[in-house]
Amino acid sequence: MHLARFPRRRYTSGETPMERLPRFSQAVGGPDIYIKRDDLLGLTGGGNKTRKLEFLVADALAKGADTLITCGGIQSNHCRLTLSAAVKEGMHCWLVLTEAEPGAYRPDANGNIFLFQLLGAERIKLVGDGVDTWAELSAAAAEATAAGRRPYIIPMGGSNAVGALGYVACAEELMGQCFETGLRLDHVVLAGGSAGTLAGLWLGFGGNRLDVPLTAISVLNPKEKLRDEAREIARAAAELLGAAAAVDEELLTCGDEYIGPGYAQPTPEMIEAVRLLARTEGVLLDPIYTGKAMAGLIDLAHQGVFRPGEKVLFLHTGGVPGLYALTGLFTGS
Repeated sequence: MHLARFPRRRYTSGETPMERLPRFSQAVGGPDIYIKRDDLLGLTGGGNKTRKLEFLVADALAKGADTLITCGGIQSNHCRLTLSAAVKEGMHCWLVLTEAEPGAYRPDANGNIFLFQLLGAERIKLVGDGVDTWAELSAAAAEATAAGRRPYIIPMGGSNAVGALGYVACAEELMGQCFETGLRLDHVVLAGGSAGTLAGLWLGFGGNRLDVPLTAISVLNPKEKLRDEAREIARAAAELLGAAAAVDEELLTCGDEYIGPGYAQPTPEMIEAVRLLARTEGVLLDPIYTGKAMAGLIDLAHQGVFRPGEKVLFLHTGGVPGLYALTGLFTGS
């Protein structure tokens, strides 16, 4: 796929590592587990949104924008990284943050909220759960335009056709790493939220004929909605690339069994997964996305879905700063 036709900023020096997890694999039992360390991508604190922002911010700059406007939850990793990219590019950044309940946002909180303050978000607007965030983004853009700014709206999670190009690029990077190391993967597992990462990887695997099954563990929506949103974004990205629009439906399995009480709500299985990886490999997961996705991987291994001897790659999509906002979940045992 011809990605070189699109403007791109580079926020990471080189590729992210792909590491084997021998002690974690032994503790889980069954498959041989590897991890793709996209938590080590560039910009403040790393994470998967950095790959999307390389294309999104380049598009914003090409269109003459000087203000990035985006949205997310009060501990949004995407908002943190969009703000970081704005700082790096000398741009302004406005954030629209959704409170699950009134008063949930505290300016003195740790995690990403602390980083919003430290990085200097120009404006933070709090809205209630269920509010039309696209309408809020559009209103903010109109206000910025009236003030003489040139705004560029980035959707939640950077999940649109342009952002998905970042994970088409990741698929190509992963293909090269497997070739260089001689690793033949049997499965790839990742968290599924706003679906842009999944869409790009799904399209990238199909377009590059990487016949490796993808398992997306939803942390936000029912599995049918996650698949539908990923398909829609993947097809839009394919059209942008001038590639075949079809995705390989048989390549993707979506699961929603590990969401628990709801988005960003902790589960005992997530807590155990975060602890286990930390104590066997010294690698940190986050409590919202990767902790639940890893809990899913562990359970699927115990069910025999991932069999002994198979090579299973976990895509670490980052989010680690959010761990420090919920330290009480992990202390005491």
